[in-house]
Amino acid sequence: MKSFQKEFRLRARPRGFHIITDEIVSEIPELKSIQTGMLHVFIKHTSASLTINENADPTVRTDFESHINTMVPENLPYYQHTFEGADDMPAHIKASLFGSSVQIPITGGKLNLGIWQGVYLCEHRNNASGRTLVLTAFGQ
Repeated sequence: MKSFQKEFRLRARPRGFHIITDEIVSEIPELKSIQTGMLHVFIKHTSASLTINENADPTVRTDFESHINTMVPENLPYYQHTFEGADDMPAHIKASLFGSSVQIPITGGKLNLGIWQGVYLCEHRNNASGRTLVLTAFGQ
């Protein structure tokens, strides 16, 4: 079995949901050598997350942002972790809801996503710096 691992930093993005599939693929060209396997993508942060969802209609990403902000609002009176700003504690909660990793099958040297699927960076902070991802590909 082959395995490859790469750590890289995404450029800073505004708060919201951003498709990063192409950036992931370009950072790990070794995918092409795996016929059957898995890619694990992990984000090394507690206020941003990853998910897989629709890659075609950008209003899906806008709706995600609107909905998650309604589910997890800022400035709730019981938040104690507020030193880094009103968006900080909600960002930690949102990151836990979405999760810190995704796994994608590799088939024939390519990610085996559905036709309408893409990997999202879920940026939950207003002024975040770039985010670091660890990509681990393995298979035959």
